[in-house]
Amino acid sequence: MATYIILSRISPEAFSDPFEFKKIAEAVSSRIKKECPDVVWRESYSTTGRFDVVDIVESDDPQQVMKATLIIRAYGHSTTETLAGTPWDEFLKMI
Repeated sequence: MATYIILSRISPEAFSDPFEFKKIAEAVSSRIKKECPDVVWRESYSTTGRFDVVDIVESDDPQQVMKATLIIRAYGHSTTETLAGTPWDEFLKMI
């Protein structure tokens, strides 16, 4: 399976109370599980840098990864950047 890193920035207008974010995150997660069954979530991190959330996912279907990012954008009120990732050991074997 291919690995993808999804970097997300949440819009400041997405919620007014921080506790509302948990509901938004649950709705996004539920929708992705339902509509993108071939996307397997490996890790999610909250960060304090340029991006608010870093998700590591795997899938053999890049179109489903794209759909998942569209769901994050639409229902998570976020902007995203998606990167294809190669495990370091595999990368070193290629060169």
